[in-house]
Amino acid sequence: MEKLFYEEPYVRVFTARVVSCSPVKRGFEIELDRTAFYPEGGGQPSDTGTLGEAHVLDVQERDGRIFHLTDLALEEGAAVQGEINWEERFSNMQQHSGEHIVSGLIHRAFGYDNVGFHMGTEEMTIDLNGPMTWEQLMEIERQANQAVWDNLPLHIFYPPEEELSQLDYRSKKELTGQVRIVEIPGTDVCACCGTHVACTGEIGLIKFLSMINYKGGVRISMLCGKKALLACERRVEQASEISVLLSAKVEEIVEAVRRQKEELSGEKAAGIALARQLMDLKSDSYPDSDKVLAVFEETFSPVQVRQFCNLLMEKGKGAVTVVFGGGKDGYSYAAASKTHDMKEFSQKLNRSLNGRGGGSAQMVQGSVKTSREEVEAWFLEAAETGEQKIER
Repeated sequence: MEKLFYEEPYVRVFTARVVSCSPVKRGFEIELDRTAFYPEGGGQPSDTGTLGEAHVLDVQERDGRIFHLTDLALEEGAAVQGEINWEERFSNMQQHSGEHIVSGLIHRAFGYDNVGFHMGTEEMTIDLNGPMTWEQLMEIERQANQAVWDNLPLHIFYPPEEELSQLDYRSKKELTGQVRIVEIPGTDVCACCGTHVACTGEIGLIKFLSMINYKGGVRISMLCGKKALLACERRVEQASEISVLLSAKVEEIVEAVRRQKEELSGEKAAGIALARQLMDLKSDSYPDSDKVLAVFEETFSPVQVRQFCNLLMEKGKGAVTVVFGGGKDGYSYAAASKTHDMKEFSQKLNRSLNGRGGGSAQMVQGSVKTSREEVEAWFLEAAETGEQKIER
């Protein structure tokens, strides 16, 4: 089985003979006598492309054999032309080689190991077993891009056992047998089964997107090559749009956002104070009562509904106070009482008005999916002794 993706990693089109074709759940598994399709492994996704008229959807290696998942069957023994999705493959080569540069530099600077690696469609992540600051990571980014600009040649080789035992290289696990080594001069030496660019200049650009604390170390999100360029373009466009919205220069948008946030916080605090004053005035407009008071305040948020309901109860405006807010597709509600069991009340209300919610014996909250007319009708029907009252 010739692995052209190792022997000739820049081959995009090749010919091969179909060794076997077996139907499987998602299509057909094709085995060839030679292939340029890289099988998923080492954190790198498989290649996709075509084999004749069939689309190659996935490639996996099992027990040294490589299987191509296709959407069409191919005749066993037939010659077939394979074509790799080169844009996807080359991007994977850029990502993987860029990851080696970054992991190698971090290992040399801090001694940390790359303990997790995943190349996703949106971003690539690296898990490291030690802490870092964003400032330290930015310095690694500068060094990584310098390695790109130096256009260093990658050296990929299979050292004999004696030479391997003397070689200082990175590896996530103990390896036996023939080991494939990828060396980037002055930057990294690592055991790897992935595909790589010939020279670091082909990576184009290395850009870190974010870093979070993860399992005692950090998880870095990054992109390389064309994906990194497109991500930078999107962020520049977003920054430009924000600068227009804020009427501020791009380099001043952080300070402009900070000022606006402070202004909004002040306005929000003033709004909350005014809302409390309004609630206080509204609550004083209701007489003290030992009956049930149900109030509709359709402009109130669920938080304001609860606050107003509690205020009415504390001021003795009803033995049971109920406030309904909202009104688009139903109502949020809060019900409170110092003398009645609100859990039981909530169960009855929810059951009758298509509602849900709950709380304590003193206060419950929830929502009902029904109209105001139906809510009013339920309260009026329940008021057999004339003890319930609805404020319009």
